Formats: sequence, C-alpha cells, structure tokens
Amino acid sequence: MRRLGSVQQKIPCVFLTEVRNEPSRKRDCQFQVVATENVHPAALQSDVHCAVATEKIDGTCCYVTTYRGEPCLWARLDRKPTKQADKRFKKYQYSQKTCKGFVWDVDKDFREVPESWIAAHRVQHENGQPVPDEHGHIPGWVPVDQTNKQYCWHASVVNYDAGVALVLKTHEEDEGLLEIVSVPLADLMEQTLELIGTNINGNPYGLGSKKHPVHVLVPHGVLRIRNPPPVEFQQLYSWFQECQEGRVEGIVWHCDDGTLVKIHRHHLGLKWPVGDPFLNTRPVVIHVDETPDPDASEKDLFKSFSSINGKLFSCIRDIPFEP
Repeated sequence: MRRLGSVQQKIPCVFLTEVRNEPSRKRDCQFQVVATENVHPAALQSDVHCAVATEKIDGTCCYVTTYRGEPCLWARLDRKPTKQADKRFKKYQYSQKTCKGFVWDVDKDFREVPESWIAAHRVQHENGQPVPDEHGHIPGWVPVDQTNKQYCWHASVVNYDAGVALVLKTHEEDEGLLEIVSVPLADLMEQTLELIGTNINGNPYGLGSKKHPVHVLVPHGVLRIRNPPPVEFQQLYSWFQECQEGRVEGIVWHCDDGTLVKIHRHHLGLKWPVGDPFLNTRPVVIHVDETPDPDASEKDLFKSFSSINGKLFSCIRDIPFEP
C-alpha cells in the first residue's frame, strides 16, 4: 500500500502559535495553544502550498515494524515526565511563553517504560539518551501483545497467526468509497496508522457499541481531501465552519520533502468532535474474507467482518454488529 509521510513525532502546526491564559479545549490545563495568522516559516520552506492535504483522524497512533523477527503492530507510548517534573516544566512554559531553555534530567525526570520500548524515529539523542521534544515527551512505541489487556483494542485489529490487520482506506477505483479490508502486516511495514473505534478517544465516529466494540486501523495520509482550502487562516476557518468536507478533526499536509504540518480545529478556537463528521458521509464496502477460528468469540472482529464480506453500507457508523 502506497503511503505518504510516516508520523513518528508530534506534527507542528502549519501556523506559528501562541500560548493564551485560557483553559485548553483539548487538555486538562489552564492554557491553550492557538494559531496566529502567520504561516510557519518551516512550512513555507517546504512549499506547503503545493503539499497533499489529508484528513487528520482522531484516534491513537500505531506503527508496524518487526518484533522478534516478525511484522508486529506497535502502540504509541511516549515516555513522559514524572508529576513533579511536569509541574516544573509547565510552570516554566507558562512564565516564559516558551519551552526553549528548559533543562531536563532524563534519568530522574521521566517515568520508566517497558524493556521492549523503542524511541520513535528522528528522536534526538545526547550522550546516548533520548532527548524530550518541545512538549516534554519522548515519543516511542511498544509492541502489541495479544495477551496484554492494556492494549486489547489494538490487539483486536490484528491476527498474528494469519499475519493480517483490519484496515479502513479509500477504495482504489472510487475515491468517494471507503473499504474495510484485511491487509497482510508485511504490506504495512514501516507505516504509521491511526487506531479508531468504540473505545478510542470517546469514539467521535460512532463505531460499534459497548456490546460489540469495533476498531480499525487507518493508514496516515490515506484519506485525501479532495477540495482543500488554501493555507490561509480565514479561508481555513471558513472551510471548517461551512463545508461538509470540513467536518473533520483537522488537516495534515504532506510536503514533497517529507515534512508534515497540521491544523487542528482547536488551533482555530473551533470545537471537536462535531455531529455527523465527514467520515460518516461516505459509503463503505467490506472486503474481509478470513477463515474464522472455530473457537473465536462472537466479538472477534475478523469473524464479524467476514460474516458481512462484500456488503455495502451507507457509512462506517451504520455497519451492524450485534451477535
């Protein structure tokens, strides 16, 4: 599967930002980061006006790479500071209006992570130690073990015995049609994807139910925006407010040189989630034809999707899954 940019670290805003002394719309803190009307110089240098605009999907980031010699799904796990260190960092950030100049002690200031944890690509290192980013995190990954309940929703979209994953993407012959397919993990190697579904981020797309949770992987960059607005503050603001295609969490621009930049509704002071998001206006066809394990639970997603293989639905929210 052809891919655009791989999301290994936090993507910067396409505009220069500023910190305001107002409660965050996205996080539990007493300040929020908002966009100014000035396009970020790095975005201009990467020719963002000629970049490919794609829908920013609201889920949790995943990565496919090898683990113990086999293709494996990895869950995002940023190494985060301890409560005391984080409090010190936020106090500095608020008083200085920037995080530049803050000094970390990586050995003491950060929480422990599992031995299998790996740092994300392009994380800087000093003296053999990974260096925190501007958010005070060290982006990284842990392999998804199907016996680990902490990552049970990640595990539900992969079948390691068959070496496949459940993927939502644009149909190759019809850009307006989505499809849920079973894809070999080997074909997804070194890609990043977004896990969405019932138990992820409040389920803004309305997938599944508490009785029958539904989750799928969405490769980053796969949902292209067909009529993107220019990279200009007011035109973007109007597009999010007035266009059906603008009923998305945000936009990620994939520049020719590999640079990624984004805009989130919260950067513009707009709310998310919204009713009837654009993803739920597109029909979806199921192409999952896996031989089910006779001992599989009725809630096994590969078994459930195989039972409706070939069927077309009005949108992903309307896929019926009741045992």
